[in-house]
Amino acid sequence: MPVGTNSAQTSARGPELLGKRALVTGAASGIGAAVARRLAAAGAQVIAVDRAADAVEALAAEIDAEARVVDLVDPDAAAPLGERADIVVNNAGLQHVAPIHQFPTDVFSTMLRVMVESPFRIVRTALPGMYTRGWGRIINISSVHGLRASPFKSAYVTAKHAIEGLSKTIALEGAAHGVTSNCVCPGYVRTPLVERQVAEQAELHRVPEDQVVEDVLLARTPIKRLVEPTEVAELALWLCGPATASITGASFPMDGGWAAN
Repeated sequence: MPVGTNSAQTSARGPELLGKRALVTGAASGIGAAVARRLAAAGAQVIAVDRAADAVEALAAEIDAEARVVDLVDPDAAAPLGERADIVVNNAGLQHVAPIHQFPTDVFSTMLRVMVESPFRIVRTALPGMYTRGWGRIINISSVHGLRASPFKSAYVTAKHAIEGLSKTIALEGAAHGVTSNCVCPGYVRTPLVERQVAEQAELHRVPEDQVVEDVLLARTPIKRLVEPTEVAELALWLCGPATASITGASFPMDGGWAAN
């Protein structure tokens, strides 16, 4: 049974986040949806954010959350989302694969707005309330690409390295106020974003799509399987829990051993 689906486990651990407001971006699918479900199961009042209106509203109805339809390409629209949040999970992201000399400049800028500037604006709004309440959790869904680079992903690697630095700065500033900030660094997760990459990587590397996962995406990864979104959600929940008050400024690889290789 996948992590996060055991009802006895859920019952034993919740509702530890009762009364907490948790903002999750990119919540319509993949990691974001799994995190939103897990935090809601632990008692949090979830605010699910995504630009995909139908999908995020369906997710919100499923878990009794509040849906916010916002495109994080616009940092001004993102900024108010942090108001009254006790937990912020910056997860929204996008990918584009191309050599640097062919990488579209507008796409590069868009990706940094979604994955760096909007998270900064959300956290900037959230921190005053967290400081007043003496408690807060910032969880940035980074990537193994926040720790290591790969070719053809200049914007994604740049953005993830940037969120790592922002997360550490938040950790230093928030420490005196009961606020922690950490990064979760998955390898390839079974999400729509990765499924789209399979086709792009197949074209770039000139291999059939059915070979891409093992021979391209996981070529440097000892554990030859994709990470499941529910696994990421369990780590996010743990970082919100009572035993993690001293864990801040850290990055947690969940990459099947890629970073160790």
